Amino acid sequence: MTSILPPIPRFVFTILEPLSLIAGAVAPFISPEWFVAEQIPISPLDPISANTRVVAYQLGNIYLLLAMVGVAVLYQTTEPKVVRNYVIALWIADIGHVGITFSGMDYNRLTDLPNWNPMTWGNIGATVALFLTRTAYLLGLFGQDRQVTPISKKVQ
Repeated sequence: MTSILPPIPRFVFTILEPLSLIAGAVAPFISPEWFVAEQIPISPLDPISANTRVVAYQLGNIYLLLAMVGVAVLYQTTEPKVVRNYVIALWIADIGHVGITFSGMDYNRLTDLPNWNPMTWGNIGATVALFLTRTAYLLGLFGQDRQVTPISKKVQ
């Protein structure tokens, strides 16, 4: 593993997050109706239009893309600046992800945590946890990035 991240963010960003993104990628392909209905807690499972089905599939495809980009960036680069900028981009996206979920929920559903479904806990709870982990990493609370010594080739 080439990741230069300290142990906790390395585990969260290079193992846990890609696995959750793959789960998010698979879900709409298994049942786009369920995937769409679960976006807001206590939503009925109604038939969806072809347009909505394609949007659900595209979102699943984007989750898969994010998993692959995350693995590629975090496992391959040894440049702290690249890792930091990638984490900053995800940090900003976390704010948008939670904000968009909030905007689709009325106040009663938003504050009724016991009735949140697993999708809402993922969209809000897991994303806030990732946001806080990213914040702690960016503030240096997990320690410094690991320094990778480049392998030099002998000149004969």
